Amino acid sequence: MFANFLIGLREGLEAALVVGILVAYLVKTGHRDGLRPVWFGILVAVGISLGVGAALTFTSHSLSFEAQEGFGGTMSILAVGFVTWMIFWMRTQSRHLKAELQGKLDSALRHGAGALALMAFLSVGREGLETALFLWPTLQSSGSGMGPGVGAVLGLATAVVLGYLLYRRSLNINLAKFFTYTGAGLVVVAAGVLAYGVHDLQEANLLPGLAAQAFDITRQVPPSSWYGTVLKGTVNFSPDPTWLQVVVWLAYLVPTMALFLRPHRAERQADPVAVPAAG
Repeated sequence: MFANFLIGLREGLEAALVVGILVAYLVKTGHRDGLRPVWFGILVAVGISLGVGAALTFTSHSLSFEAQEGFGGTMSILAVGFVTWMIFWMRTQSRHLKAELQGKLDSALRHGAGALALMAFLSVGREGLETALFLWPTLQSSGSGMGPGVGAVLGLATAVVLGYLLYRRSLNINLAKFFTYTGAGLVVVAAGVLAYGVHDLQEANLLPGLAAQAFDITRQVPPSSWYGTVLKGTVNFSPDPTWLQVVVWLAYLVPTMALFLRPHRAERQADPVAVPAAG
C-alpha cells in the first residue's frame, strides 16, 4: 500500500504541478478562453491513461499462465525503464519546469485551441502513462486485496490536494528535495519490481534459473505475516528468491542509487515552488 501511495503521490504531484502552471499562467496573462481546451486535453489524457491500465489488466487475464507470466515480466521491466528515466529527468528539470512550460504555452497560444489541448494532453498524458505502467506490475505483485489500489488512490488524491494548495500559494515545497527523497524511494521500489519481473520471466521459461534458489527465509519472514506483507507490498521483497533475482536486484539498485544521489556540480538550492499564483 505504501509503495503504491508513493507512486501515486509522486506521479500525481508532477501532473498537478503541470496543470497548476498551465492554468495559473493562462489566468494571470488574461487568456481564460484557453482554459477550456487545456481542460479538454487533460481529461483526454486521464481517460487514455485509465484505458491503458484497463487494457493491461484485461489482456493479461485472457492469456495462458505462461503467457501471463511472460507478459507481466515484460511489462514490469518496461515500467522500471520508464520510472528510472522519469526520476532522473524530474530531478534535473524541477527547477526549470515553470519556464519550460510557459515557453511552450506561449507558442501554443499563438496556434489556437488545438495546440493548447495538444500541449495539455502531452504534458499530463506522459505522467498518466508512466503511472499506469508502473502501478500495474506493483498491483499484480501485491496479489489480491484492496490495500494496493487504495494506496494508489490515496496517493493521487493527496497529490491533487497538494497541487491545489501550491496553485493557491497556500503551501511551499522545496521541489528539488521532494523529488530527491521520493525518487530514492522509487529506486528501491523499482528494484523490487525488476526482480519480480525477472521471476515472472523465469516462470514463463523465458529466462533460466528458476530452480536455483539463493536463500529461503520463509520461516523467519512468512509471506502471510504482517511484516512479510509489508515488505512484499513496499519493496517487493521475496523470502525465497532465485540467484538471478538477487543479482538483477543488486545490479540495478546499487549503481542507480549511487548515480541518483550523486550531487550535481552545478546544483543550487531550488525555489520552494515553481507555480505562479493566479491573479
